[in-house]
Amino acid sequence: MIQTSGFAWSGKPLFQCLTEKKRVNKMKKLIALSLILVLAFALVSCGSSVGTKFHVGVSQLAQHPALDAATQGFVDALTEKLGDSVQIEVKNASGDASACTTIAQSFVSDGVDLIMANATSALSAAASATADIPILGTSITEYGVALDIADFSGVTGRNVSGTSDLAPLDGQAELLHDLFPDAKAVGILYCSGEPNSRYQVTQITGFLKSYGYEVKEFSFTDSNDVAPVTQQACDESDVIYIPTDNTAADCAETINNIALVAKTPIIAGEEGICHGCGVATLTISYYDIGYATGMMAYEILANGADVSKMPIEYAPEFVKKYNPAIADQYGLAFGEDFEAVE
Repeated sequence: MIQTSGFAWSGKPLFQCLTEKKRVNKMKKLIALSLILVLAFALVSCGSSVGTKFHVGVSQLAQHPALDAATQGFVDALTEKLGDSVQIEVKNASGDASACTTIAQSFVSDGVDLIMANATSALSAAASATADIPILGTSITEYGVALDIADFSGVTGRNVSGTSDLAPLDGQAELLHDLFPDAKAVGILYCSGEPNSRYQVTQITGFLKSYGYEVKEFSFTDSNDVAPVTQQACDESDVIYIPTDNTAADCAETINNIALVAKTPIIAGEEGICHGCGVATLTISYYDIGYATGMMAYEILANGADVSKMPIEYAPEFVKKYNPAIADQYGLAFGEDFEAVE
């Protein structure tokens, strides 16, 4: 056998040996290339698993301090837990309940992994749009009312859960009585189109009557008739109570302009309304309930929690707050147990 430049000749024609060597080398290259492609595919697959993106849609009924704070709390909690693994898309209906339906349907079409519905109209729209995608509500007073569930026990049994903004209505009535014990007539001002507002009106009326007040309801249908209804309420009431009502919150400046001229003080159901037109309130932190909603979302997305079995969560504490600018108009002073609204 003759050895030539490291190539052994076995008696075959040299060109045939060379051809076989090229064929072997080519096969080796193909095998190596195949292995590289398999490895690259494995790495891409692994990488896509690690960098999985959750797509979350947020539907907010209107822009005002309470709802804004709840959305911010939700976003902060979820981004703290999931970082770049979550994409949060926030859409605002600008106070138009029909726009909530459009927003919910768009989220369903986009195939989002979870919908956060901020306020009752947003929740109702989302619940009507899908029975499969997990939905978490916040700034919802009473889920049984919002979802039309009779004898609600605290768990919906469907693809909906979330947090409530309900402050103790007996405490609201007590606050009003502490500040205005000599008042005779209390007017309740609210939007008739908001089921949760009607629920609060029914509940607080009994508490107010127990203090001997004459209670009258003054409801507006939307922002267009807020001014005349507010004027009537001021004319016929010594004090006005406004529950956690989104339309009222959106029209707080209009209400305040009328109430101050009429010298009719307002007790508000939450600090956003109090900031706009109220003297005082017993309130929750909307940022905190939004944050708690974000933590619920994390459990669903990252840990596979079943939304249908998650109990509605409530604010753990309530704070007395007052509006210094409006309180001065009525000569009211507040002690250290009250905080000023920001």
